[in-house]
Amino acid sequence: MAQKRNYQKELEQILEQILHLNHVPTLLLHSCCAPCSSYVLEYLSKYFEITVFYYNPNITSLEEYQKRVEEQKRFLKEKTFSHPVHFLEGEYDPKEFLEAIRGYEQIPEGGERCFRCYELRLTKTAETAKQYKFDYFTTTLSISPMKNAEKLNEIGCRIQPQGVIYLVSDFKKKGGYQRSIELSKLNGLYRQDYCGCGFSKQEAQNRQHHLK
Repeated sequence: MAQKRNYQKELEQILEQILHLNHVPTLLLHSCCAPCSSYVLEYLSKYFEITVFYYNPNITSLEEYQKRVEEQKRFLKEKTFSHPVHFLEGEYDPKEFLEAIRGYEQIPEGGERCFRCYELRLTKTAETAKQYKFDYFTTTLSISPMKNAEKLNEIGCRIQPQGVIYLVSDFKKKGGYQRSIELSKLNGLYRQDYCGCGFSKQEAQNRQHHLK
């Protein structure tokens, strides 16, 4: 059986190499929300000039989308980072998400429906990174214990466009997820208990109901 890749260790090796460069590389970082981006930005801004790419057509409603995107902007405005951090908003078109997961609507969270959503968002990030000539691209999604880091990295490496490197990650490791919770509290960030889509929202509500 093939040994499982240690994405955190691979990332650390890449970051060590970057420290010895004579310039600061650029990174397009797909962000799902401000809380998840908090630790990732704290960690990676020491090595990269980052542009946060907010592209999340999976979010259940325009109201929820606007809440999350404004919170992302606020966080970036109020924080100071080691290198400059910029912001780029993608298009919000929920039809893109519904088309991507068509036929998989009833698959539970963590399965093929989510994998198709990963691929939708990562593909748009990769295309944007190539368009604007970024050195690297990646996503904050691997910080969540609910997200499959192995699948995210498999997709990212597979769709990597020529001239742009996918930065492998498993940001939940080394206390990353716990640190994101601390930073969310410290900065009073708006957090939700579901990923964003209506399906994950319903599953979260069902979990809460069973806990009562």
